[in-house]
Amino acid sequence: MRDVLLIALYSFLGAAAAGLLGALALRALRHRSVAVSLTVVAVVSVVAMLAGTLAVARAMFLSSHDLTVVTTVCATAAVVSLATALLLGRWVVAHSNALTRAARSFGDEGSFAAPGGGGTAELAALGRELAATSEKLARSREREQALETSRRELVAWISHDLRTPLAGLRAMSEALEDGVAEDPPRYLRRMRTEVERLDAMVGDLFELSRIHAGALPLHPSRMSVDDLVDDALAGVGPLAREHGVRLTGDGVEAVPVEVDGKEMTRVLGNLLVNAIRRTPADGTVAVAAHREADTVVLSVTDGCGGIAEEDLPRVFDTGWRGTEARTPPGGAGLGLAIVRGIVEAHAGRAAVRNVPGGCRFEVVLPAAR
Repeated sequence: MRDVLLIALYSFLGAAAAGLLGALALRALRHRSVAVSLTVVAVVSVVAMLAGTLAVARAMFLSSHDLTVVTTVCATAAVVSLATALLLGRWVVAHSNALTRAARSFGDEGSFAAPGGGGTAELAALGRELAATSEKLARSREREQALETSRRELVAWISHDLRTPLAGLRAMSEALEDGVAEDPPRYLRRMRTEVERLDAMVGDLFELSRIHAGALPLHPSRMSVDDLVDDALAGVGPLAREHGVRLTGDGVEAVPVEVDGKEMTRVLGNLLVNAIRRTPADGTVAVAAHREADTVVLSVTDGCGGIAEEDLPRVFDTGWRGTEARTPPGGAGLGLAIVRGIVEAHAGRAAVRNVPGGCRFEVVLPAAR
């Protein structure tokens, strides 16, 4: 037992000395390549084994021949280990360099493609993470480009829509000032209409800016969906009669929701006004509401004839308007963007799809518990 303890002590002391030197070497070379670190680790492993073996051999072996044999075996193992470590280090460094070159494409090309050939598990995992990050950045760039395009279109359309009533107001005010207006009361009524239109556009812009800034104040309360629908239908009733459009709300269930009544009434009002203006005379605009699992689905179906499939993803974009809506009373293309913003502020979502004869706008909200 005593001999075994002595052997363990000698081998431990020799290996510990080699390990300490190796730790110091790794600390000094910590900023070098992986190949150098792997080589140091291999050297430490072999030297630790060799030091422990030689320490025990000098104390225990009786023959110098046996000591020479052990030393030769350890030296051979050391050479093979070092060669293997160098090859492994070069392989790891090559894959690391390939990954570095691929990552550099983030700045040069704005995309990333993981290098092939298969590296270590860690390098492969890093490549997958970089590829996933590249996809997220690509989607972010696409959204940013879409938003920038939407902003440019909005500025162009708002400028056009503001210029038209301002030009009319200028012409009518000049006619009144020069005394050439044949019917001043009619001019004044027209001027008031244009001012109200301008005020509505400015109000929409202000509302949209609050939505985009995340500063839309909400005061949710528990209420029934049919009450919301009744209020919205009452508000757009005169417009529907003016356009000869029938309004129906027979498919509305009395489902409770917890929403800001004022803002949600505006959502339904915008959808109904949009539907009435796109539906031909003698057409029908139908409102429905029902519960699906933990959500409430409100829908407004019109008779507009449908929306082009390529335009469906852009319907709720800021400033988007269909071709036939580019002139008054099409508005500035803010109504549906406001709808989406208010609905998303309520943790819901807005969608649109074509149905026979028209399209259906849907608002999905969390149901009240």
